[in-house]
Amino acid sequence: MIQASNISLRVGKKALFEDVNIKFTEGNCYGLIGANGAGKSTFLKILSGKLEPTSGDVIITPGQRLSVLEQDHFKYDSYQVLDTVIMGNARLYEIMKEKEAIYAKEDFTDEDGIRASELEAEFAEMDGWDAETNAEMLLNGLGVDTENHYKMMSELDGSLKVKVLLAKALFGNPDILLLDEPTNHLDLDAIAWLEEFLINFENTVIVVSHDRYFLNKVCTNIADIDYGKIQLFAGNYDFWYESSQLILKQRKEENRKKEEQIKELQEFISRFSANASKSKQATSRKKALEKIQLDDIRPSSRKYPYIDFRPEREIGNDVLLVENLSKTIDGVKVLDNISFIVGRDDKIAFVGGNELAKTTLFQILAGEMEPDEGTYKWGVTTSQAYFPKDNTKEFDNDLNITEWLTGYSAIKDVTYVRGFLGRMLFAGDDGVKKVKVLSGGEKVRCLLSKMMISGANCLIFDEPTNHLDMESITALNQGMIKFPGVELFSCHDHQVVQTTANRIIEILPDGSIIDKMTTYDEYLESDEMARKRTVYTSNVTENEDGEEVEE
Repeated sequence: MIQASNISLRVGKKALFEDVNIKFTEGNCYGLIGANGAGKSTFLKILSGKLEPTSGDVIITPGQRLSVLEQDHFKYDSYQVLDTVIMGNARLYEIMKEKEAIYAKEDFTDEDGIRASELEAEFAEMDGWDAETNAEMLLNGLGVDTENHYKMMSELDGSLKVKVLLAKALFGNPDILLLDEPTNHLDLDAIAWLEEFLINFENTVIVVSHDRYFLNKVCTNIADIDYGKIQLFAGNYDFWYESSQLILKQRKEENRKKEEQIKELQEFISRFSANASKSKQATSRKKALEKIQLDDIRPSSRKYPYIDFRPEREIGNDVLLVENLSKTIDGVKVLDNISFIVGRDDKIAFVGGNELAKTTLFQILAGEMEPDEGTYKWGVTTSQAYFPKDNTKEFDNDLNITEWLTGYSAIKDVTYVRGFLGRMLFAGDDGVKKVKVLSGGEKVRCLLSKMMISGANCLIFDEPTNHLDMESITALNQGMIKFPGVELFSCHDHQVVQTTANRIIEILPDGSIIDKMTTYDEYLESDEMARKRTVYTSNVTENEDGEEVEE
């Protein structure tokens, strides 16, 4: 059990939290939600002990071990991957290293023998003999191949480091698990594995995530941060949303009835206060009026952008033809002779664990990269807008937001351009903010403004939900669903993929594709297990004795 008791945190004159009291109990997974800036990550830091509150205490059941998903991707660069995971249980790792040092001694003493014996007993009690096996299982589950287990962390790319740090947090069955955005940079297969892990996890989990589907799958409770308070709701994210909206509706209805009652009492008092025969009744109504108190309904701190992609031209029947496309990156063939035709009603989700392959395909289709072999041709009625995963080049200039967006607008009127920025929650002086100092979320909202102002009828999105808060993801999801043109996209948000796509193209590890007209959930149910069996059996051959062996 972990508990916040009268927690307050002040940053200057601003109170981020005020007298927060909440208890997180064993066997539950709590989704910590709130608008950007509400203090979700800050509250996790307070619970973990990395940040001291202005007042109040964090109480943890004595003897329980707390584990945190770390955000510093370079902290363990000098360590081996497997060792990094085992460090998730600091005491177990200490024992392993002390044992190694003792056994490496040339002058092994009786005292060393006694100490080694003590360490071996504690090591066995902590299931130390299975530590490497358990660490490997976590890594494999998250999609970190065995060939990477003995590499140095510095040799891994960013997405693999994220998975290793997540495995480190999960390692050793911690009593309390704090996860800040654990699905960021994970592929959909790794997210699905993590969902199952947390569903079966029997201890306490507190998780911050912008992935609504993920929260719906794993959470038993929602802790909602709004205006410095935390309110607890039983159930998953959808249940919280319905409950919170119902509560708000009920409070507004109660206020409406009270306002009607107030009006009736005021009218009676006004009419009869000077009437001697009615004066007692008027006095009685005055007292009743004084007792009526309207509920103080503060608007939520959440703000939803308005995302509406409107194509300037209706798309024709010929949209996109891709024929025998191949591309090799750094000696690895990421696209191998792929072909497909895009129809005018297609909204295609590109899935699979090979992130580079998807990004490469989108860059080719957007005209930013040439294929090694093959061709692609857009129809004459099409116009394209592209959302890149890496937007560094877009904002490497000295323009302010308004100047930057005006450069992409056919209409150069400042008021017109600011209207698109306003939809994306850039108001007032935000328009003169330099684009190079924008946060990750602000840059994404700028790119979405650029796509809206383009009037394109074919949209290409490469992981558009990265850096967005829940409200912006919801607005983007709705905008993608109602867009009347063609969409080609990759996204780690399961709900976006499921509710938007009517066709799935999976890019396999060998660079080939599987192409199905179906929803994402139907695709997973019908093909996932068969596909994994195919991958497994393709690695199996027979030896000289006719026995099957895995290559």
